[in-house]
Order: sequence, then C-alpha cells, then structure tokens
Amino acid sequence: MATFVVDHAAKRAPAAHPHEHGPAPVPTEPSPERVAMPPVTVNGVAISRKAIAAEVQNFPAANPGEGWRAATRGLVIRELLLQEARRLNLSPEPQADDEGRIETQEDALVRSLLEQEVRLPEADEDTLRRFYDNNRSRFVTPPLYEADHILVAARRDDPAAFAAARARAADFAVALAGAPERFADLARTHSDCPSAAVGGSLGQIGPGDTTPEFEEALASLAAGAISEPVETRYGVHVIRMNRRIDGRGLPFEAVRERIRGHLDDHVRRQATKQFITILIGRADIRGIVLEGARSPLMQ
Repeated sequence: MATFVVDHAAKRAPAAHPHEHGPAPVPTEPSPERVAMPPVTVNGVAISRKAIAAEVQNFPAANPGEGWRAATRGLVIRELLLQEARRLNLSPEPQADDEGRIETQEDALVRSLLEQEVRLPEADEDTLRRFYDNNRSRFVTPPLYEADHILVAARRDDPAAFAAARARAADFAVALAGAPERFADLARTHSDCPSAAVGGSLGQIGPGDTTPEFEEALASLAAGAISEPVETRYGVHVIRMNRRIDGRGLPFEAVRERIRGHLDDHVRRQATKQFITILIGRADIRGIVLEGARSPLMQ
C-alpha cells in the first residue's frame, strides 16, 4: 500500500499581535498526518496516482487526505460512466458549447449516456403552480431606493482617522435632526463622494449597488428619514431616504419558465445521483469505498 506523507518543513511564522486583523498564520511545522493511498481500480481498470494528483486541484479541501479522496471519487465515477457508455456502444458526436469550444470524446460519451439513461419526468402545470404558491417570497421585484448621502471618507486600517470620521458624521446627523432641509447644502460642502456636486444624490439604487452595510441601512429607512452614521469600507455615511419602492410580487405567468428550469435542474441532479449510485452498486470498485445500490428499487 502506498502512503501519502504531508511534511511541511518550514518553521512556524512569528505569532501576530492579538489585536491585529491580518490573516491568521498558517502552521508550517512538520505534520505527522499520513493518508493511506491504496491502488484504486474500477472493474479492473486502474485509476493512476498521477491522474488523481492532477485532479486534486479541482477539489479544494481542509486537508490533503480529503482532497485526494474527493478527487479519487470523481475519477471513479467518471470511469464508471465511461465504461457504461462503451458497454452500450454509444458513439456520440462531440458538441460545441455557447463559446464554440468542442467537448472531448469522453465528455460526449458521458453526456450521451446521461441523456439516454437518466429519465427526467417533466413538471406539469399543477406542480409549477404549487411551487409558486409555496414560495411566493422568492418571486418579487427587487426594492428600489432614491437616496442622498454625505460621506466622510476614512480607511478602517487607520483607527484615528476612522474615529475622527465617525465623530464628524455624528455631528452632521445631529445638525440634520434639527434642520433636515440643510442636507443638500451640507453634502455639497462636506461630502467626500463625487455625488457632493449634486447635493449627495445617488439617484435610484437597488440591491447590490452599494455595500452590505449601506444596503442594510437603506432597507430600514422610511421615506423622508435620515439615518444615524453608517460605517462602510469607504468611511462613515449619513443617508437620507427620499423615496422607496418596495418589491412587488411577480405573477405566476412571469416566472413559470424560471420555476420549470429550477425544478428540472433539481430532478436532473437527483436522477443522475440515483443512476450513479446504481452503477456503483453493480461495479467492482477497489481502493475506495463508495455508497451504492444493488437494485434500481431505491428508497
């Protein structure tokens, strides 16, 4: 039995200061971890260590052993599919994707096998409607906001500057609480954002247009309200909500095909998994244990 040895020979880096916020040091002392790597075969066909080593990069894992086993499992399943396609004498023509890239002959065999052998029941209208009724919150238009802001720019990695920005933004919030009509003038005079030129106006924005912290503040503001200081990676903001358009539910007809695609994808994944499980159950696989079924009558 071959053995895969992990040996990190470098010395451990000096520990970081407890209040520093850089990445945690990576242990580099020699590791005693040893992962047994027995020869792997699928119905007598060997999966080479060279192939597994090349495949490991496609399976990020917490440790080398997990990555190796995941890569081995992927190659074993691919070999099973290829063997089944050849057993059925499939001879598909390679196809091109949307970018004009031609699939390999092996990829064509796997695709052709799954298209032929994996049965995919199509969702009927009642199933589509039932999914829509049970998941209405997923089918809404995104909210839109018309807002202004004053930005006091500062970097989080400069604590003194960020504290000063926080205090300055708090002063603006206090001033605006008593005189909200001054917002545009204060933005023109003091904001560090290019929007200062238009009184701090950001126009109409929606989810994903700003930072998560800014977006969370927008979602909590009623029309006409001015926020407390909001901290982001750009600095500290004071936000005024001018108008908000909450998301509206989309009609079933507008999302029918989206639901069909979602359900078809789910059924395809489950049916493919079941098909592979049956192939595993029928195969003579050595060197790795995979769960399989001896019968197509699965729970």
